[in-house]
Amino acid sequence: MAIKGAVQIEIETCKGCELCIEACPQDSLALSKEINKAGYHYAVQIHDNCTGCINCALVCPDAVITVYRESKKKKKGKNGREEVARISNVRGDVSVSINE
Repeated sequence: MAIKGAVQIEIETCKGCELCIEACPQDSLALSKEINKAGYHYAVQIHDNCTGCINCALVCPDAVITVYRESKKKKKGKNGREEVARISNVRGDVSVSINE
């Protein structure tokens, strides 16, 4: 059984640099046709083939991507998935947390 993942992108903060799109081995991401309040086309998940590999979150210079995977535990989080990676505090030291 393949691992299913999903990404949540803070669209109002995304600058559309496309680094996450290039880093995605499943080609799950693309730039939106719409623009955010800052005037950027932002990244969106376009395919349901994400494995939750976290490559997109690791390369995002603005730390606007949170990655989820299907939970193997009985207690599941948002949409039956658990958060596996969130990159934060990019103004100073970078903090990476990976839940396994």
